[in-house]
Amino acid sequence: MNKVVNVFLGQVPCYTVRTSQLCVGRFYGTAGNDPKIPKNVIEHLNTAQEQQTNGVVYDKKPFRMELEEGKRYSWCLCGRSKGQPLCDGTHKLVQYKITQRPIRFQVEKSGTYWLCNCKQTKNRPFCDGTHKCEEVQKTAGK
Repeated sequence: MNKVVNVFLGQVPCYTVRTSQLCVGRFYGTAGNDPKIPKNVIEHLNTAQEQQTNGVVYDKKPFRMELEEGKRYSWCLCGRSKGQPLCDGTHKLVQYKITQRPIRFQVEKSGTYWLCNCKQTKNRPFCDGTHKCEEVQKTAGK
């Protein structure tokens, strides 16, 4: 049985389509019924976006951040950075044996964006509502 849940994160509506206990589709919108996820304008320049694994759940809610057009950012995928949601290089420490690399990104225009802190988003680095899934809620903070 499909169920649509509308959740607002601050002033930004975040739409999630759920089937049973699993989050099947996720959408991030900035206005009304426009389910549009912000675009990483340099996604095509690196392969980190194609990594198959996700990092550990850092937090069960997204991080609101002011981002500037044209500036490059590195979003932490491993979940171990002390400067969340951005990368601080922790993944390079050999003793942790971390295989995930940061996601480099830029935004099309300056403004407020919601960055994923659960590290399970399908639209890296932007929140798509995955943090509301039961499995993410259970593992957050562990």
